[in-house]
Amino acid sequence: MPSKPTVPTRTDLLEIFDRLVQRNGRRNWWPTTFDNDDSGETGNGGFEIVAGAILVQNTTWKNAERALRNMHEAGIWGYLAVYEAPESALIETIRSSGYYNTKTKKLRAFASVIVKEYGGRDANLFGLDLVDLRGRLLEIYGIGEETADDIILYAAKKPSFVIDAYTRRLVDRLGWHVDGNRYSDYQRIFDGLLEPDVELWGELHAQLDGHAARVCRKRDPYCGDCVLLDICPTGRRNTR
Repeated sequence: MPSKPTVPTRTDLLEIFDRLVQRNGRRNWWPTTFDNDDSGETGNGGFEIVAGAILVQNTTWKNAERALRNMHEAGIWGYLAVYEAPESALIETIRSSGYYNTKTKKLRAFASVIVKEYGGRDANLFGLDLVDLRGRLLEIYGIGEETADDIILYAAKKPSFVIDAYTRRLVDRLGWHVDGNRYSDYQRIFDGLLEPDVELWGELHAQLDGHAARVCRKRDPYCGDCVLLDICPTGRRNTR
């Protein structure tokens, strides 16, 4: 019989965070490779993070990273460059990320907003308060809740906890009670229990994703090697 869902506490979340960090070390997300300094005329402080958050949709980070590198090498780097680049050229540079026609439209839509509405500087958009920023991001073509929160947390450096398939999987396997199945229902578990802390939230999300990808896999999870085994009813059932 499945275990009765439990209601997690702040202590539970911090215990999981500590265990994962001790096992894996800090992941220091979001990974960036190229210069995206916010000084000077371009003002592309979060361009690499924004572009990566769009390119990684429905693919692996490896494929998204390859597309970012191609963009950088092709000189299509920064909001103005994306805005001005021929659509065909952008499509070719991001082909490795998959869904490249749609993602080209998404990149161009975001770049258009920055160039036309915010003077070419993402800092002007990121300067909005959290509620207004999230609302504006969700109005941009191709930006859903997960991508919006990636941008808010890692590029704008504001606390908005990111929920993805990995996080949902861990919450469900830990047997935690969730009031519904919407994105916001899962998000409420984290932002309702943890004090707003960009560094903590960013690292916790990274740790959960890494653990779900390597250990708590969708198929054939490595429950016997999981540092959360003693508090995970799914893991205990799988190792009987």
